[in-house]
Amino acid sequence: MTVALAGLGLGLGLTACAGSFVAETDAQSPLAPRVQQIVDAHRVYPRWSDFPATPTDPPRPIELAARVETLNASGAALDGEAARLQWTLSDPEAFAVQVNRRIQALPVSPTSAQTREEIEALAERLRQRSTAPPPVPRRH
Repeated sequence: MTVALAGLGLGLGLTACAGSFVAETDAQSPLAPRVQQIVDAHRVYPRWSDFPATPTDPPRPIELAARVETLNASGAALDGEAARLQWTLSDPEAFAVQVNRRIQALPVSPTSAQTREEIEALAERLRQRSTAPPPVPRRH
């Protein structure tokens, strides 16, 4: 009896909460029709018939063990290849020269080539231009 009452109470509580999760779309938005179309398309929950059927011939444990062994072997081979890689930089100066050459080959926009002093001078010129003119003398 108490389980039934608890279930009924839980069901009523979930029903009361469900209304608070209703999404509303602003009707004035230009995207409102598309949003509503997407919401309507996903409103239906999947049916059991939409899920794949249980396999009639599941793999046997020995087949699963063979697959796991194959994965372990390929993982070990990959670990071996990674271990043979040279992970240290043998000639940092040559690497730096190569990177600098690649960077210098890229075009740079004029604004990003400015120095800090040039940027500060431009900002000061803009500040001076943005000051208000002196007030106009009033006639009495």
